[in-house]
Amino acid sequence: MPKIVLGITLLLFGALSGLAVQQHGYSGVLMYQMQTFAGQQVFADLTIALTLIMIWIYRDAKALNRNPWPWIVVTLILGSFGPLGYLISRPAQQK
Repeated sequence: MPKIVLGITLLLFGALSGLAVQQHGYSGVLMYQMQTFAGQQVFADLTIALTLIMIWIYRDAKALNRNPWPWIVVTLILGSFGPLGYLISRPAQQK
C-alpha cells in the first residue's frame, strides 16, 4: 500500500480519535463501547483483529531484523495507531 495512503489514513484517523478523546476522554471512549452488547461486540472484534495484527507485526519485524516491541506497545495503548505507524516505517520490499 502506498505510504501516502497510510499517512492520510493516519492523519484522518488521528483527527477523529482526537475529537473523540476531547469530547469523552480516553476512558470515556472505552466505556462507551461497554454500554451495549453491540458496543461490546465491536470492542471484542477490534481486540481480536489487533491481536492478529500484533502477531503479524512481531513475525514481520523479526524477519526484517527490526524490534517489534515499540509497535506492539503502541498498539496496546493506542490501537490502530501502532499498525499504521509500523506500516509507514516499514522498509519497502525488494521486487
